[in-house]
Amino acid sequence: MTRPAAPAPVETPAALPQLSSFRRIVVKVGSALLVDSARGALRHAWLAALAEDVASLHREGKQVLVVSSGAIALGRNILKLPRRPLKLEESQAAAAVGQIALSRAWSEALAHEGVNAGQILITLGDTEERRRYLNARSTIAKLLELKVVPVINENDTVATSEIRYGDNDRLAARVAGMTSADLLVLLSDIDGLYTAPPNDNPDAAFLPLVPRITAEIEAMAGGTGTELSRGGMKTKIEAGKIATTAGAHMVIASGKVKNPLRAVEQGTRCTWFLAPATPVASRKRWIAGALEPRGVLHLDAGAVAALRRGSSLLPAGVKRVEGVFERGDAVILRGPDGAEVGRGLVAYDHDHAERIKGKSSDEIVGITGFEGRSAMVHRDDLVLGG
Repeated sequence: MTRPAAPAPVETPAALPQLSSFRRIVVKVGSALLVDSARGALRHAWLAALAEDVASLHREGKQVLVVSSGAIALGRNILKLPRRPLKLEESQAAAAVGQIALSRAWSEALAHEGVNAGQILITLGDTEERRRYLNARSTIAKLLELKVVPVINENDTVATSEIRYGDNDRLAARVAGMTSADLLVLLSDIDGLYTAPPNDNPDAAFLPLVPRITAEIEAMAGGTGTELSRGGMKTKIEAGKIATTAGAHMVIASGKVKNPLRAVEQGTRCTWFLAPATPVASRKRWIAGALEPRGVLHLDAGAVAALRRGSSLLPAGVKRVEGVFERGDAVILRGPDGAEVGRGLVAYDHDHAERIKGKSSDEIVGITGFEGRSAMVHRDDLVLGG
């Protein structure tokens, strides 16, 4: 099938980032783009074109994650629910039915391009509660390692109005932060940020670049968009604050065209929001200053030297364990003289850390009864002092 070409690119300022320069990309797709509001049916041709874009990035060695809305919109059509706002239990039922159709559509579209898809449903608690956060992060990391494209959605079948994200823009930003992505792409029914809502103000000016989200930028956001969408420019700005703080750039681009990611790569008009630091730097800063340490690991001289060379902290180098902590908590690392060497996120609960301290990584399974990480603190979760 011949698909329409992407819109002609506009002149791109040299300062704007390029899609090809990013390593791990989260793409958010809203219901209003994926589902035809008049028919309540999936836009298969549009999804096929987007799958082409995702597969193209995948072949270039990029890691791509998709955050996709559409389950409730599809489910309400299948169940022939009324057009009025749905009650909570109706939304949950629609999500239960629609999620099957949505997952199948993504799986088939990506499979047609030779790419495997994996479904992940999460709730707010999965990014707020440390253990669930780490489990979700680990699962996504393994899928990416296996060259699978994770397709993520809020678990609307169990989420309530009190715990739900409320829109997938912010969900996508949380996912970008959780996975240390360096770019978040929000495909929208508008091509970017204007100084005022363009539908209400014909004099609104387009902004191709937002170096920093200020109060003035926040004031430019309008209200909610279409019937099927819970979001609007306001939620996109909120998503931008979450993503850029975590070290990910963000771009708002039109999803009304075929092959929207290709269009961004070719320089079509869109708005870029810049992050002040890389995901790694932001994560390190978070570990070093934003988390309250729950324990202390006392290390031998060999372990300290290994950390200085860029290695992870192995159980063999830990001489003493202090405090009561859980997997994923921040701990202080101290050398033989008691001086603080650094801080990191520990991979074991305090009781397991106590049992495997001073042991080789090969002994972990026999001691704990499960296949844990070989490192007590992985180097990616470690910040050393000066």
